[in-house]
Amino acid sequence: MKLRKGKLTIFILLVVAILGTAATTTGKIWNNITKGLDLQGGFEVLYQAKKGQKVNAQILHDAASAIRNRVDVIGVTEPEITVEEPNRIRVQLAGVKDQAEARRLLGKPAKLTFRDPTGKKVLIDGKDLKEHGAKVDYDPQTNQPLVTLQMKNPKKLEDVTRKYLGQPMPIYLDETQLSAPVIQTVITGGNAQIDGQRSVEEAQKLVDLLNAGAIPIELEEVQSFAVDASLGAASMKDSLIAGVYAILAIFIFVIGYYRLPGMIATVTLIAYSYLVLLTFMLLDVTLTLPGIAAFILGIGMAVDANIIMNERIREELRIGKSVPAAMRSGSRRSFWTIFDANITTIIAAGVLFFYGTAAVKGFSVSLIVSIIVSFIAAVGLSRILMNLLIRSNLLKHPGLFGVREDEISDL
Repeated sequence: MKLRKGKLTIFILLVVAILGTAATTTGKIWNNITKGLDLQGGFEVLYQAKKGQKVNAQILHDAASAIRNRVDVIGVTEPEITVEEPNRIRVQLAGVKDQAEARRLLGKPAKLTFRDPTGKKVLIDGKDLKEHGAKVDYDPQTNQPLVTLQMKNPKKLEDVTRKYLGQPMPIYLDETQLSAPVIQTVITGGNAQIDGQRSVEEAQKLVDLLNAGAIPIELEEVQSFAVDASLGAASMKDSLIAGVYAILAIFIFVIGYYRLPGMIATVTLIAYSYLVLLTFMLLDVTLTLPGIAAFILGIGMAVDANIIMNERIREELRIGKSVPAAMRSGSRRSFWTIFDANITTIIAAGVLFFYGTAAVKGFSVSLIVSIIVSFIAAVGLSRILMNLLIRSNLLKHPGLFGVREDEISDL
C-alpha cells in the first residue's frame, strides 16, 4: 500500500514540477529566443557577383566573412548570411533600425588605396594595412578627428614617402577621394593618417569600415525586401494565436477520446513544447514564421506518437489483457512504429536543410529539433507517467482508456 501511495506521490510531484516550470519560465525563454526578420522586422538582400570576375567557393566565403564583419559594425545580432553557389550571397538582418545605412555599408567595396599625385597609380592598398590597425585619433594642434593607420610593412610606406616627398599622395576609398595630404617628411615606423573627417562619428564609421576589411569581389544587388517591425510583430501575434488554438483543439481531442491517458498526453505535450523552446534558446536557433509552423507540426507529431501508443494499449485491452499487461505489450508494439515515422520525417527534413534556401533551412532545423524532442517526450515521459499511475493502482479499469466492457473479448 505504501509503495502504491509513493508512486502516486511521485506522479503528482512530477506533473506539478512540469506544469509549474512551464508556467513560470516559458515567457523568459521565449523572450531570449532570437527571432527572424519576419517576426521582428528587418530586411533581406540578395547579392550577386558582377560578371567578368573570378569567383569560386572560397572567394564567396571570404566575401561572406567580410560582410559578416560589417554586420558586426552595424550591431545586428545573429545575422543570416548564406552563400548560394555559384555566385550569390543572401543577407538577412533582423531588427536593424537604419536599413538605408545598413544597405550602404554592406554594398560598399571599401577598397582603400594610396595613389601617386595623378591619382591613377596605386602605391599602397588595403591589403598592406594591419588587421584592425585603423583607429580614431585627434590632431594635437586643431583637435580635429582623424584616422590613423598601421602598415604591415613599414619599409614600403617609407620608400613611397621618400620617393614622393613634397608631393600630394591622394587617399581613396573605392573611387572616392578622402584626402590628398602633401608628404611633408619621410614616414618611418609604418604609421599613416587620414584627415578631413568632419566629426568623430564620421571618423569612427571610416575606421569600422576599414577594420571590417574589403569585400574581395564586386557585388550587385539582385533583389531585396524589407519587413516593418510592426508588420513582423503582427505576424508573430497572428501565428501565436493560431498555434494556441491548434494546441487547445489537440488537448480537447486527446482528453475527450482517450480519457486519463489523454490527460497524460496533454502533460507530455506541455513538456514537449517547453523543451523545444528551451532547445531553440540553448542552440541559439533563429526562429522564423516557417520555424513556428514546424514547431506546431512537431506538436502534431508528438500527438501522433501518443495516439499510436494509446491505440496499441487499447487493442491489448480489447483482447482481454489486464491493464499492466496491456501497457507493457502496447508500449513494446508501438515503439518501432513511432521510431520509423519519426526517422523518415527527420531524413526528409535533412534533405530540405541540405538543398533549401534560408527560409527552408530554418523550417527544417525547427522540424528536426521538434521531432527529436517529441520522440523523447512521447516515448519516454508518457511511459514514465503511465507506469507510475498503473503501479499506484489507479489505472486498473479499461474504461479509463476509453474501452467499453462490451468491446473486451472473452477469449
